[in-house]
Amino acid sequence: MNKIVVANRGEIALRIMRSCREMNIKTVAVFSEADRNAPFVKYADEAVCIGPPPSNQSYLLGNKIIEVAQKLKADGIHPGYGFLSENAEFAAAVKKAGIIFIGPSPEAMDIMGDKLSAKAAAKKYNIPMVPGSDGAITSLEEGKKIAAATGFPLLIKASAGGGGKGMRIVERIEEFEEQMNLAVSEATSAFGDGSVFIERYVAGPRHIEIQILGDSHGNIVYLFERECSIQRRHQKVIEEAPSSVLTPEIRKAMGECAVNVGKACNYEGAGTVEFLLDENKNFYFLEMNTRLQVEHPVTEMITGIDLVKEQIKVARGEKLSFTQNDLKINGHSLEVRVYAEDPTNNFLPDIGKLVTYKRPQGLGVRVDDGFEEGMDIPIYYDPMIAKLITFGKDRKEAISRMLRAIDDYQITGVETTLSFCRFVLKHEAFTSGNFDTHFIKHHYSPEMLASEKEDEAVIAALFGAKLMQSKKEAAKSQTGATEDKSKWKTNRLM
Repeated sequence: MNKIVVANRGEIALRIMRSCREMNIKTVAVFSEADRNAPFVKYADEAVCIGPPPSNQSYLLGNKIIEVAQKLKADGIHPGYGFLSENAEFAAAVKKAGIIFIGPSPEAMDIMGDKLSAKAAAKKYNIPMVPGSDGAITSLEEGKKIAAATGFPLLIKASAGGGGKGMRIVERIEEFEEQMNLAVSEATSAFGDGSVFIERYVAGPRHIEIQILGDSHGNIVYLFERECSIQRRHQKVIEEAPSSVLTPEIRKAMGECAVNVGKACNYEGAGTVEFLLDENKNFYFLEMNTRLQVEHPVTEMITGIDLVKEQIKVARGEKLSFTQNDLKINGHSLEVRVYAEDPTNNFLPDIGKLVTYKRPQGLGVRVDDGFEEGMDIPIYYDPMIAKLITFGKDRKEAISRMLRAIDDYQITGVETTLSFCRFVLKHEAFTSGNFDTHFIKHHYSPEMLASEKEDEAVIAALFGAKLMQSKKEAAKSQTGATEDKSKWKTNRLM
């Protein structure tokens, strides 16, 4: 493989291109008009503008991306995450065009892209499932019967998509009809598919995911877990590897289940199997993401394996160069997502210009980003500015290093989630490992963060005042010393 089109933008496009350069593979950036001056466009060996800023006129135009690949004689297309990364039709079209799709087969995407078919495939290997419906709910009456049998509280979930869309918690049977109608409507609007199903609501769950890698020779391994329980609006904000609560026995059991999920769809490439872990450490299969995850760097840090390079090697038909027994956990890694959002205003996006943008540096600090100082955060895409990753010999060192890196990260012009991430990392629930996906609900309020900021401002003002006073006293003392010295000289001369 000599040339790859990176069908994405921002930090993930740049991250993929760096691995390609190390493998002596040329890269092509496809970009929208909004990203014309973005770092990933400048870094690529070639770059082609494919349309206006809206993603449905640029980054979602699969046929146009394939045309670019054919015209520039590219061997492969890497979709990154988001956009077309889990689009089976796009993967099939790439393959039909005689180009290598760097990801799983369209068939595997189809199976795992729908939560119901994914659960059906996983059941063949007796993988633990959250109790609920076996398939899509076909009528309100059927839904009520299954709801009564499942018990309350329960979840109504969209079969397609994710990100919390088409998901409703139902506390009582009296709420069921209204919540089901809302879930169907939201799923139809978001995914064009109104299919929903029912699951028991797991109280106080932790979100644990297992990274797997498979090749075309039947080999599949797991690269341990990532803890992804700190979330807002059902979307992750802080991730870490390994989890602070898994025992070696549970880790092994979850890893083997994840491998079996991969086997259920003949998986090739990098994928992630997601689980819920309840308060009794029982785990249940949730879904599979057939792509590279946003949080993949923490796995790279604790295993020393470049997941993008492995994706490319698998796509070239190579066997995995390591076995399960070769894989070991080394140290601890954290990732915080730096979003242009205001955590004191319900995490609403705060679009604007990066007036100041200085990355943290030092041992064990990695920044995956796609912006430079002076750039605008486009309104058309996800508001993530960067991923800040730290590594330490253990969890305590990784946390302390992350706190230092957050304090060293200088961003002005937009509000960011950095202050929220600092709040979480210093909270006793997080440091003790005693937290779940309801962290924000139980431990955080915008007022707490605002109060913390005010306290910091007062301390800074007091420190500044004390510093000024010290400087004045030092200057006064210096003046007195100069006068005394002058007198001493005069007296001596006399």
